[in-house]
Amino acid sequence: MAMLSQTIKSADWKTEKHAPVIELPESIKAGEPCTIKVGLGKAVAHPNTIEHHIAWISVFFQPEGAPVPFQVGHFEFAGHGPVFTDPKVKVTFTTDKPGTVQATSFCNLHGVWESSAALSFS
Repeated sequence: MAMLSQTIKSADWKTEKHAPVIELPESIKAGEPCTIKVGLGKAVAHPNTIEHHIAWISVFFQPEGAPVPFQVGHFEFAGHGPVFTDPKVKVTFTTDKPGTVQATSFCNLHGVWESSAALSFS
């Protein structure tokens, strides 16, 4: 039996509709609020139907030197018909260290996907 970590998939969001897209602001300063966006389907649309949809997105931040990431937020999408939710989130957090933003998403048919982006200060 495979461990969960062995089943998480990753790919370039420009070619894979399941990979989370992390958008960081152009200018970030230490100790000031940082607003990021995470979504799916920026380059390749992900279906949003009862049969095939994104159920949730989780966002984490791992400061440089920290042994583990910290969860910034977990967002569930309940609209899978007759109202359909667009799987995009915006979250603001404050940090005094650069690090890595990590995002995971769950597709009800294709499992858990991950992406990451480096957060550095201007």
